[in-house]
Amino acid sequence: MINIHEKTLKDLEFFTVLDQISEHALTALGKEAVLDILPFKAEAPLKEALTYVNEFLSSFENDNRIPNHGFETIAKELKLLKIENTFLEVSSLQKLVSMSLTVNSILKFLEKFKEYYPKLQEFSQHIPVQTQIIDQVNAVIDRFGDIKDDASPPLADLRRSINALKGKINSSFASALHTYQQLDYLDDIRESVVDNKRVLAVKAMYRRKVRGSIMGGSKTGSIVYIEPETTLQHTRELNNLEYEEKEEVIKILKELTNYIREFLPLLKDYQEFLTQMDVIAAKAKYAERMNAILPQFSPDRRMHLRDAYHPLLYLNNKEKGEKTFPQTIGLEKDSRIIVISGPNAGGKSITLKTVGLLQTMLQSGMLIPVHERSYVCLFDRILSDIGDNQSIENHLSTYSYRLKQMNYFLKKCNSETLFLIDEFGTGSDPELGGALAETFLEVFYEREAYGIITTHYSNLKLLANELPHIQNANMLFNEKTLEPMYKLVVGQAGSSFTFEVAQKNGIPYSLINKSKKKIERGKVRFDATIAKLQKERSKLERTERSLKENEKKKISEADKLEEVNAKVQKKLESFQELYDSNQRLIYLGQKIDDISDKYFENKNKKALMAELFRLVQIENSKRKKVSAKQKRAEKHKEKQVKAEAEKKVEIIRKKKKEAKKKAVKTEKPKPILRVHDRVRLQDGRAVGTIDSIEKGKANVNYGMFTTNVSLDQLELVEAMKK
Repeated sequence: MINIHEKTLKDLEFFTVLDQISEHALTALGKEAVLDILPFKAEAPLKEALTYVNEFLSSFENDNRIPNHGFETIAKELKLLKIENTFLEVSSLQKLVSMSLTVNSILKFLEKFKEYYPKLQEFSQHIPVQTQIIDQVNAVIDRFGDIKDDASPPLADLRRSINALKGKINSSFASALHTYQQLDYLDDIRESVVDNKRVLAVKAMYRRKVRGSIMGGSKTGSIVYIEPETTLQHTRELNNLEYEEKEEVIKILKELTNYIREFLPLLKDYQEFLTQMDVIAAKAKYAERMNAILPQFSPDRRMHLRDAYHPLLYLNNKEKGEKTFPQTIGLEKDSRIIVISGPNAGGKSITLKTVGLLQTMLQSGMLIPVHERSYVCLFDRILSDIGDNQSIENHLSTYSYRLKQMNYFLKKCNSETLFLIDEFGTGSDPELGGALAETFLEVFYEREAYGIITTHYSNLKLLANELPHIQNANMLFNEKTLEPMYKLVVGQAGSSFTFEVAQKNGIPYSLINKSKKKIERGKVRFDATIAKLQKERSKLERTERSLKENEKKKISEADKLEEVNAKVQKKLESFQELYDSNQRLIYLGQKIDDISDKYFENKNKKALMAELFRLVQIENSKRKKVSAKQKRAEKHKEKQVKAEAEKKVEIIRKKKKEAKKKAVKTEKPKPILRVHDRVRLQDGRAVGTIDSIEKGKANVNYGMFTTNVSLDQLELVEAMKK
């Protein structure tokens, strides 16, 4: 059975966390329920509560958000339903309908998406989806909050009579108005309204001539307001009918209330369910604010909080835009107790409070801000002694109070306890207080309790070093500036840097040296050794960080090089394919050129066609059948590669042209080409004869075909024979 004392909850500022969570609740009952949260007594309901919050939190990150659970409290309505012969007003009935609709929408949603929210759906299973309350109320009350005419036959008859009578009143008043207007008994305003009744505005001098009931007069006394006698008779009758209507409405509401009274247990369940949903939602919203998660539970008694943040400090710094330093700390059977030492203002107390508060929050069904690879366990009891506990009311000194606390610890401490003690052993003579604190720590150790303590006492640091299941730890300090680094390092005790801090704060060195002589040399040497080790540890930490950063950079550069290499390899493959394709086309061109030469020599068309047909068959035998889609893809790829190659070739061509321009001066003049000269293209093999020359271009006859080519692209093979 889990039990956490109220004093521990105050020490760890647990109630401040509840205040912050309550701000996220939508309803008054939800806020009250949040403020009443206490750690769970049993493990099973605790784990269920954590799962509910975790599932609700997951709804913020997907499209299937849980419907709104807001509602107006029905505490007054529930009390009235318990009392016989009472009835609910229309506004109360509308609240019940609204609550029913809200609950039904959530129940239907959770049933539809039970794969996403299995535990929340299970949590809501005890409440049925029902529409009887909604149907019955909607049958009687319209959407404007009025009782419907057809709510009962007598009400329908009464309202018909009332409407008919109102018509008579209006017609009789109009008749009286017309009559007395003709007689000039009325003032210019003619009529007015008094007590929601139409009245004639009669001139004071004619008031005795108008039959009716005087309802008042003007401030000047010049006008008297009179309700005509005929109208008055109808009004009395209307009052009677309206009274009967009111009685009938009450009768209808009583019948409706008696019907709803049967659903009293269900309505209680509705309100309780929506209140719990509000609490779950508030916890989930608070978790979202500080990136909290549900860590894994270890099967044995082990906990490891990685990158753990103190919730209050994290949210406070987040608002200010300041950085919060996370801590990593663990407790298990082989290292059950951690003794944190080091200078003040280094973060020892915050680390201790972080562990205590996160454990308390977890055991109260809240998610905690830690790394996803953290794991946790549960403790039956959490004991704390944090801060200055001097009691003025009980006339107890700090040390007396702390001794009283230690006595309580000794009674309650066991293997399933987590104890948290800040500044262990202080408040008395250092020698005696330290010895007593050492004895207490040995008792806690023997009982296999788990705990974290902060201290400046050397004997406790030594004890932690000697006992196998206790570990020393310290908060890192910059050895040059003596400023805290807010990082916990487990495995080594921390120096208090007493003399170093004093020197930094301007205390003369002569006084510091004098102080050193006043204490035992061994203690100074011990503290100096610890300080030296801590400095070395700090240097190693910085070196490790630097090496890690360099390693990250090298890995990043290697990845980039590999990526570049892959791209180059891909381009080489593409260019190789293009090269192979071009080589094949060049080969085909050469074959065709050879066939052309043969035809030029023998003029045998049959042999020419046979050679061409054989060449086409050989090429087609090499082709593979591919779909139109694959062809398009290959052509597209080939176009891209060609375009890329063309860009690079264009650059080379430009360079060649520039080189040619430079070499033009040293080159021999080109021979002048004439008709009937035998020529060929500068980069070709086929030889043709010039048939004609016109505007710097020549028509060259190759036998099978002719082509028009610029003279600059031709070179002389054999001049025309004269």
